Amino acid sequence: MTSVEEMPLPPPTRLPPFLHARVGGLPRAFWALWAGSFVNRLGTMVEPFLAFYLTGVRGLSVTATGMVLALFGLGSIVSQFVGGVLADRVGRRATLTGGMLATAAAMLALGYATATPVLVALVFVLGLTIDAYRPASQALLADLVGPAERTRAFGLLFWAINLGFAVAMVLGGTLSRAGFSWLFWVDAATCVVCGVLVWRAVPETRGRRAEREPGGFADVLRDRVAVGSVLVVLCYGFVYLQAYSTLPLAMRRVGLPPSAYGFAMALNGIGIVIVQPLIGAWLGRRDHSRVLAAGVAVVGAGFGLTAFAASAWAFAATVAVWTLGEILFAAVSSAIVADLAPPHLRGRYGGLYGMAFALASLLGPPAGGGLLGLASWSPWLLCAILCGTAAAGALALGPAVRRRRRALKH
Repeated sequence: MTSVEEMPLPPPTRLPPFLHARVGGLPRAFWALWAGSFVNRLGTMVEPFLAFYLTGVRGLSVTATGMVLALFGLGSIVSQFVGGVLADRVGRRATLTGGMLATAAAMLALGYATATPVLVALVFVLGLTIDAYRPASQALLADLVGPAERTRAFGLLFWAINLGFAVAMVLGGTLSRAGFSWLFWVDAATCVVCGVLVWRAVPETRGRRAEREPGGFADVLRDRVAVGSVLVVLCYGFVYLQAYSTLPLAMRRVGLPPSAYGFAMALNGIGIVIVQPLIGAWLGRRDHSRVLAAGVAVVGAGFGLTAFAASAWAFAATVAVWTLGEILFAAVSSAIVADLAPPHLRGRYGGLYGMAFALASLLGPPAGGGLLGLASWSPWLLCAILCGTAAAGALALGPAVRRRRRALKH
């Protein structure tokens, strides 16, 4: 295996200064990971349309579908733990590739399952495999890219994922009209392409020393700074995921059609694609904890303002506000967790980060929908309070995070 210290430096580039500051100087293996992630997201078609498939094609009731999707969420939580352990014990590349191939197999099996018990079991399996690659991906990036460039690298990966997902949503809607089996085959194919690309183009970065280093998830949980940072992520995830559950319900409640929701969310994708590459390098030079706090606070402000929205343009304006916060958050949150993690535990630290989002996806939608039923403003007030608290927490953790970052340089 190749250790990080033994890996060759990225070759010098002849890019113009404007482009070099944004995309230059990163190793080729990072760009292979970037390309694989982009291709994988291009095929993300089953998960967004899974509820439509279960109700429309397989005939499950709305209540049953909700319970099955909860199993999917539970599988995703478990996958972060398993994926983190495997990334540290087996290796980053093997875990990422294996997770992708397992996801492809689960996709195809689910697409052709007809018996309800088998269908339910396969949805859980899909939840278990579909995000197992995330801890390995985060650990790979942290191994490949030094602390000074991680913010920029994570930002570029975030940009690729969002661009691919935006295209996938359009293609998925079109292909679903031709038959849902197309979605399963395309999603499975892109998983295989991503896995093979990483296996062939990305070296294993878990050094031999990691095999002898003691440690487990208990060590991660004893790291108070890391746990505090992940709690900030949990609050953010709880709020952010309201965009995909409570927000469309709120817009329908004031008489707006689905196209208005599509218009508002299109601004989110467009904003990320345009703004992130322009400010990614600048964010990398700022204090990570302050950027994180600012991002969470802006997200809270955007969702809080939703309580006063009553037209398509007003809702779109609130989306534009929290999109800026999302960009700030995404640029530094993964980098902070990667900086806090010892090299031999990076997979587990990434798994804890992923578990926060998975738990938020399980808790956020039902809580937001329930509060919306009580009062139209109540979920947005909770969002503002949670983000305000999380932003204060990020600032309080700042000195400890900065001390850990300085220790990395020595």
